[in-house]
Amino acid sequence: MARFHPLRVAAVDRLTDDAVALTFDVPAELRAEYRFAPGQHLALRREVDGTEIRRTYSVCSPALEPDGPEQLRVGVRMVEGGAFSPYAHKEIAVDDVLEVMTPAGRFTLEPRPGHYAAIVGGSGITPVLSIVATLLAREPSARFCLIRSDRTAASTMFLEEVADLKDRYPTRFQLVTVFSREDQQAGVVTGRLDEERLTELLPALLPVEDIAGWFLCGPFGLVQGTERALRSLGVGRARIHEEIFHVDNGAPAPTATAPAPAPAHSTVTATLDGRSGTWPVQDGEALLDTVLRNRADAPYACKGGVCGTCRAFLVAGEVRMDRNFALEPEETEAGYVLACQSHPATEKVELDFDR
Repeated sequence: MARFHPLRVAAVDRLTDDAVALTFDVPAELRAEYRFAPGQHLALRREVDGTEIRRTYSVCSPALEPDGPEQLRVGVRMVEGGAFSPYAHKEIAVDDVLEVMTPAGRFTLEPRPGHYAAIVGGSGITPVLSIVATLLAREPSARFCLIRSDRTAASTMFLEEVADLKDRYPTRFQLVTVFSREDQQAGVVTGRLDEERLTELLPALLPVEDIAGWFLCGPFGLVQGTERALRSLGVGRARIHEEIFHVDNGAPAPTATAPAPAPAHSTVTATLDGRSGTWPVQDGEALLDTVLRNRADAPYACKGGVCGTCRAFLVAGEVRMDRNFALEPEETEAGYVLACQSHPATEKVELDFDR
């Protein structure tokens, strides 16, 4: 089970005008708990006016320490009007102590031989930086192509870290940079990476059919457009891995299950950390909120159907999900749901958070 622990801030590094990197010290006794797979994220929490706020940020450091990390680094991009990022940019300082959840997430790549590729936008570079750095360091035969889209060079996060990887692995790491609002002297033409453009660009850059895994991360529009481009090029869904960092309010909300009428009265039974309980679901309440009223240790972060922290196995009953931007099709087919987006469609629902 994911747990929060207080971690000391060891460094606050400004990456761009609107992005910072936070580095946390991990005490020796907690390193095993914070062992992470490259691509996973951390949830940070704080309390504002009596309300708990949680936000997830991906680990950008490589996973190279078998006994667990001595430090963890995450990237935080400013979101205007956000509940956490302005605090991270303006108030967090070295020696502050923050509540940090142990790593979670399935947008990962355990190092193994093969040729891999990623297409990222903006802060979508954060988990992929960890994936690339870990893969190239731990698997000498692996290769990686990174296609990244940013507004301008000045707004590009982890510019030096990516350049260092290119210098360190010149024959195994291919880097393609596209700016949407700035002309380049050489390389790919300036502009947005949309479905049509990617369909033409990708076969010219690399052998699409030979790529063992595609990792797409960033805004909803970029990820969805890239998936459509890859599918049109014959890439099977099993080779495409996605993590969405931002969903526009006008974006369609994919659901994992067809709508079903809500029962007049319903209960949810939930298993957490080996202990089970059964509670009534209030009218209109998401199952996660029901569980949280009775078990404060229920895992969650964004409550928006994006991060996947609240994933649970549906043991019995039926649910309807409002949104699902986190679970892969094979996960929903296997019976997993997002508790934060799930509402009961039968009188009795049973969830298992431990599976």
